Amino acid sequence: MKDYIRFIRFLKPHKGILGLAVMYMAISSVFDWVSIAMIVPVTDKVFNNGKIIFPVSLPPKVAVMVSVLNSIPQMKLLGIVVLFLPLLFLLKGIFNYFYSYYMSQIGQLCVRDIRDQLYQKMQNLSLEYFSRKRAGELISRITNDVKLVENALSYGTTDLVYQSFLVGIFTITIFYIHWKLALLSLLFGPLIAFPIIKVGKVLRGISKNSQERMADINSLLVETISGVRIVKAFGMEGYEIEKFRKQNYNYYKLAMKAIKRTLLLNPLTEFIGVLFGVFILAWAGKDVISGKISFGVLGLFLGSLFSLIRPLKRLSQVNSINQQALAANVRIYEILETPVIVREPAVPVELGQIKKIIEFKKISFKYEENQVLKDINLIVNVGEVVAVVGPSGGGKSTLVDLIPRFYDPQEGFVLIDGIDIRNFSFQSLRSKIGIVTQETVLFNDTILANISYGHLDGGIEKVENAARLANAHDFISKLPDGYNTFIGDRGAKLSGGERQRLAIARALLKNPPILILDEATSQLDTESERLVQDALDRVMQGRTVFVIAHRLSTVKNATKIIALDKGRIVQSGTHQELIAQDGLYQRLYNLQNLGVE
Repeated sequence: MKDYIRFIRFLKPHKGILGLAVMYMAISSVFDWVSIAMIVPVTDKVFNNGKIIFPVSLPPKVAVMVSVLNSIPQMKLLGIVVLFLPLLFLLKGIFNYFYSYYMSQIGQLCVRDIRDQLYQKMQNLSLEYFSRKRAGELISRITNDVKLVENALSYGTTDLVYQSFLVGIFTITIFYIHWKLALLSLLFGPLIAFPIIKVGKVLRGISKNSQERMADINSLLVETISGVRIVKAFGMEGYEIEKFRKQNYNYYKLAMKAIKRTLLLNPLTEFIGVLFGVFILAWAGKDVISGKISFGVLGLFLGSLFSLIRPLKRLSQVNSINQQALAANVRIYEILETPVIVREPAVPVELGQIKKIIEFKKISFKYEENQVLKDINLIVNVGEVVAVVGPSGGGKSTLVDLIPRFYDPQEGFVLIDGIDIRNFSFQSLRSKIGIVTQETVLFNDTILANISYGHLDGGIEKVENAARLANAHDFISKLPDGYNTFIGDRGAKLSGGERQRLAIARALLKNPPILILDEATSQLDTESERLVQDALDRVMQGRTVFVIAHRLSTVKNATKIIALDKGRIVQSGTHQELIAQDGLYQRLYNLQNLGVE
């Protein structure tokens, strides 16, 4: 019940439209009943010229209406029926259209809201969350899972409300006409409800597994499409095709398992209903023959009874849809209710000009149980170039990721001019930081849009100046559309050096006082590295720079070099000071000069 309450919570912002739709459904269900009730005058009066006879006493107004119908001549009543029926179905169709339209609108509005909430939450979650989740899995939540919820909120809710109205109207009708026979129908209720509930529980489990398999498929697609070069380079097309085929087949098997159980409900509930209908026909037929009830009224009873089968079948399908949606709903709320670990303060402080120092004070950090940094103490003066070196996995990238608060340390503080950076607003802190990473992230957009990302109102002149400083203007100018050239997914139309220079230009356009370079030249060829390094040398002037370097020859001129090993600072000093010491830096430097690494 708790899951269902959370599920229908998505309807709350649109309760006005829902109320309107329910009103139209109520009116339309009355027209459905009237169309069945027309059996009485047509059968008893128009075709048999008899009297309408109910086995029970009628309310005064209904009794008067029945008396009037009994007094109308056959031909006149036929004319009335002929005129009334088209009008009846016209009005029914109009109200059907309106409630269907509004319920479809509610479904689309809810999908819009859920996707907005999911995407907003994903943008607000810290990097730690994404390190534990697959991209394809998250994409599946916002596409496949939301689609299942849409089906339940739109079509499922429509059937739940509309078919419930029909069940209510037709149930009242059969109880009013013949309460003894109607009571017998209660005996068949559990026979219909039991398979619905049983299959519903099974479907919920199957649906959860199906959604997980779809997440696996999405993850595989993201990995193989983004890594298509590696797949082809290693000749692994056949391997990936077979892997996809297995996952696709597993999803197919689960889908068919759900379909088989859903489809079994229809003939099962229908067969039980027909058995009961035959029993009623045999019982009530005696009353018609004895004149206790007219054939038209019995027709209304049977018509109402058999009309219960369709809404009950639809309600059983609603249960199946809802069980699948509830499984998806759990996965959606898993994201929506994930706590945001790195949060802005309730009353954020705006970071102004950085005047003196950036200090790491007694910093310790770990990913779950993996200790990455331990007791880090470091002071960086404004304008210094600090190089961070050491073996892979030593915590270099994690250390600099603490500055823009991609993560928060479990112990210790990062201070700017003596103020804990957790007191600053994200915008004011991160606007002061430019980042160029080893893995260049570019978007499938124009060069202009990629460089001006985050500064869309910067103007073409500022973009061009940033590109010149990054040694990118010349190659951009030679492209067919210049700065308006689309660069493809992840900048696939550009070389590695060109992509990196665009990333540098993007960082420069911010004109940040702090610059973080995370192995920005490690994957480039010699010529590209020269151009990128030349650009970096220029842009580093007058800024506080943190450089993570694999090639130690590129950090000789750093004002301070720290060597990290197993999360601890084991050495600190200039290149000349560290090379003279028998320590980690000297060993790494000698290994590189000997060509071993």
